[in-house]
Amino acid sequence: MQKRHDRKASKNRDQFTEQEKQSRINHSKTSVGKHEVRSWTRATKQSLCLMWQKVKVQLMLSMSFLTAVFWYCRRLYSFLAQLLKRWSNYLQRKLIRNLSVLTEVDLLGYSAREWKGETKQAKHMREAYEELFWTYHIKYLRQVRRDNYCVLRAVLFQIFSQGIPFPSWMKERDILKLPEKLLYSQGCNWIQQYSFGPERYTGPNVFGKLRKCMETLKTSWTEIYATKDHEKRGNTCNTLFSDESKEHKLYEAIKFIMLYEVVEAYEQIKNREEPMHNLFSLLLARDSSSDPLSFMMNHLNSIGDSNCLDQVELFLLGYLLEVKIRVYRLHRFHTEEFQVNYPDEYRREWNEICLLTEDDHYYHIPLFRT
Repeated sequence: MQKRHDRKASKNRDQFTEQEKQSRINHSKTSVGKHEVRSWTRATKQSLCLMWQKVKVQLMLSMSFLTAVFWYCRRLYSFLAQLLKRWSNYLQRKLIRNLSVLTEVDLLGYSAREWKGETKQAKHMREAYEELFWTYHIKYLRQVRRDNYCVLRAVLFQIFSQGIPFPSWMKERDILKLPEKLLYSQGCNWIQQYSFGPERYTGPNVFGKLRKCMETLKTSWTEIYATKDHEKRGNTCNTLFSDESKEHKLYEAIKFIMLYEVVEAYEQIKNREEPMHNLFSLLLARDSSSDPLSFMMNHLNSIGDSNCLDQVELFLLGYLLEVKIRVYRLHRFHTEEFQVNYPDEYRREWNEICLLTEDDHYYHIPLFRT
């Protein structure tokens, strides 16, 4: 009995042992599975962390690079903007300083700025400007640089900007040969005393300088006349009248043409050939210009330097260029000399240009609007 009980107890122990073993095995498997899951999760987390660290470093580097690029571009843009602004202001100041015929301004606004106050002269000038505005429909003006080339500048600028062609006599002659012709054909050795305005140049090279002046006049006039587009022609004129060196050559060429025509007229009067225009008789009747040499020495040489053209020379200028120069003389307002034509005898087919002056010395360009 005892033995049976022992065998039963032993059997139960064995069964318990087997169950315990199986439980341990199952627990071990479960632990191993959980450990493997934890290990995989840990490994995944570590991998993700390492990857994030790398990505984070790359992102930080990229953001730092982009920030630096943005800052650099912003500074560069700011620098270039300031540089462009300074350059633009410089060019604008230079252009305004060099442009000898300024852009148009309102006539009455100009009058109000220039003639303030209640003096008799200021009131007189404002009334004259109002007369131009309401009666003659002159709404704007272009200011011309105030120097002793002023009237030549105002006349030539309008001839070029309006596309007026060469005078008929100039089409028939080669104006480039006029300096040599004056010397060799007519024996005017005194031409070496010709003075180029403020440069006051005289000497044996005068012919070369005169020829360059004549070339500049012919080339510029031909080029501008060939430009039919009004806006493009205006831009070309602005460029030309911003170049002081070229400008002066134009004016000296016109001065020399005036001298040449006076020499021609003087020779015809001496030889009692065909009658000349009255203005030559008037010009040569002056004590200061009784012959071409005195005309050059006492009048032409000082033009551009200390004097500008006077009234008689304006007649000659209009006659040679074959244009009717209409001048509104504001200081002569309420008189018959308020509006004067140079020359007073002109052909119907001649083009008309207009000038405005307050003192017969400095001139501006009036602009009409209907």
